[in-house]
Amino acid sequence: MHEMSITQSVVEICEKSAEGRRVLAVTLEIGDLSGVVPDAVEFCFEACTRDTLLEGARLVIERMPGQGECTSCGKEFPVRGYFDPCPTCGAYGIRVVSGEELRVKELEVE
Repeated sequence: MHEMSITQSVVEICEKSAEGRRVLAVTLEIGDLSGVVPDAVEFCFEACTRDTLLEGARLVIERMPGQGECTSCGKEFPVRGYFDPCPTCGAYGIRVVSGEELRVKELEVE
C-alpha cells in the first residue's frame, strides 16, 4: 500500500511547515485521478502522526474530481479515467485539466 509512504511524506511536509508548532488540522486535496485512495490515507494518518507534531490532528480530505479537455473539439468534461472519450465528439485525445492533485492545502497550527 503506497498510501502509507505518501501519508508519511505528508506528515514530514506538515512538520516542516509547522516550524515546531503543534498541528491541529490538515486539509489535503486528493484528485480522483491521482491513484491515491483517500480512505487508505485516512486509515494511515493516525499511525503516521503518532509521536509527531500532528498527533491528534484532524484530517480533512477534499476530493478533486477529474476534468478533461478534448484536444479535438476543445470541450471540457468530467473524466473518470485517462481513456474516457470526449462525450461531445467521441475523440480519445484528452488533456487532463484537474483530478491529479495530491497536495497539502491547509494547516491549522497552535
